Amino acid sequence: MIIGGSEWIIILLLALYLLFGTKKIPQLSKTIGKAVGEYRKAQELLRTEIEEATRGSENNEMHMMDTKVDGPVSSEHEKLETIARSLKIDYIGKTDDELRAMISKKVGGYT
Repeated sequence: MIIGGSEWIIILLLALYLLFGTKKIPQLSKTIGKAVGEYRKAQELLRTEIEEATRGSENNEMHMMDTKVDGPVSSEHEKLETIARSLKIDYIGKTDDELRAMISKKVGGYT
């Protein structure tokens, strides 16, 4: 005897009727519906959070690439000034150590 798709539905409904009775089936279906709704809500929330996190990291990367370096630098101090300028740090009159500290502090905020 081959059982098709519609026969399985009838067998399933009969089994539910025998297991739970007519009074429990509406409660059971309501509970299953709520569970499916909560699952979909959680799935959508997770998808939204992942998209926001991805967008946030892309914005940080784009901010870091605002300033383009035109060519090679001739000294360490010039390199630090270029990096500071790209990060919008006041670099005028600062020593190499001060610039390194300010750059580290600014870049540390992105991680």
